[in-house]
Amino acid sequence: MCLAIPAEILEISDGVATCKVGEGETTVQASIMLLDEEVTLGDYIIIHAGFALRKLDHKEAQETLKILRDMVELLGGNEYQHDML
Repeated sequence: MCLAIPAEILEISDGVATCKVGEGETTVQASIMLLDEEVTLGDYIIIHAGFALRKLDHKEAQETLKILRDMVELLGGNEYQHDML
């Protein structure tokens, strides 16, 4: 199963955003070349397969991350291996 993940933009260089996912220290890189609107540092984007699909507002990003955390909790909480949320 593939999953699109919301992430906060920390840095942008040459059309690639370095983003932080959730509350952890994990960062991912995503191409922002496909977006139809400008993004800046601190914006949230939804990432799938290395590409930013769209910009999210802060509230939507936080709600989505909460749903993902709840899913992890249902899978076994701390015993379930995850680094990103």
